[in-house]
Amino acid sequence: MLCRVGQIRRCAASLSQTINQVAASRQKHTLPDLTYDYGALEPHINAEIMQLHHSKHHATYVNNLNVTEEKYQEALAKGDVTAQVALQPALKFNGGGHINHTIFWTNLSPNGGGEPQGELMEAIKRDFGSFQKMKEKMSAATVAVQGSGWGWLGYEKESGRLRIAACANQDPLQGSTGLIPLLGIDVWEHAYYLQYKNVRPDYVKAIWNVINWENVSERLQIAKK
Repeated sequence: MLCRVGQIRRCAASLSQTINQVAASRQKHTLPDLTYDYGALEPHINAEIMQLHHSKHHATYVNNLNVTEEKYQEALAKGDVTAQVALQPALKFNGGGHINHTIFWTNLSPNGGGEPQGELMEAIKRDFGSFQKMKEKMSAATVAVQGSGWGWLGYEKESGRLRIAACANQDPLQGSTGLIPLLGIDVWEHAYYLQYKNVRPDYVKAIWNVINWENVSERLQIAKK
């Protein structure tokens, strides 16, 4: 009997160790590197904003997302549904912040600006009438975001058309609207206040000069598959 108890204890200890190893091996989210220097988008977005935005704000979303996911895994293991529900807002906020910013950095380029080419341009003309009309509509929707949030150009899979939408806070576009994100403009104040103060329209106007249309086009191609 004592031998059987000992075996059970050893099995339990082994199982606990395995669970801990699996949890420890879970791949954590990391802050993506930028493909350009913090000052590369000047004069449209200055280096101080980019440095703080990327290395502080985005990094905070990543760190908090990892912590929240660990807590959520613990709640799942315990079958604690109340804790799981309580953690949902933090998952949405920090997960959305990580998703949105990861897209945002690639949407920008020191060699950006101008107009898109090829299939993306044709889709813009079809769905908005012209590139200028799309810019005006997206700029208006982005500037009009109350408080903090994002303006988006997204792809609607069902209709095969481009759509413009705005999301509050860090709500991710696809999780909130079903649209696949192609181009996002961050209008949290940390994205522009040090340079543009409270004049959000000037920031939105300036950011078009560094939009990476090649990246947006690539996202459209992937979204259509």
